[in-house]
Amino acid sequence: MLDPELDPDHQHGYLKSKDDYLKRLRRIEGQARGLQRMVEEDKYCIDILTQVSAMTKALHSVSVKLLEEHINHCVIGAARTDEQAGREKVAEAVDAIARLVRS
Repeated sequence: MLDPELDPDHQHGYLKSKDDYLKRLRRIEGQARGLQRMVEEDKYCIDILTQVSAMTKALHSVSVKLLEEHINHCVIGAARTDEQAGREKVAEAVDAIARLVRS
């Protein structure tokens, strides 16, 4: 199976929701700037930690949604094409899940 990064016709599973992802990521970017501002303005540490927690939750939400898209599109697509390619995509997804769980 051709590597999706090398296949000019490959479409990532998240493309249909790309605008939603960009909106979420821009909101998270704004949260990061807000955190910087809070530190610059010597805000109370617990208030900063509360915002870090909110930002972490937002990033995890994006990660889970991307993982869902990957499984529904890339993993299933690869498995339909070739059993070995499907197994490789499953292993890739498992590795991604492991990284998310450790973070």
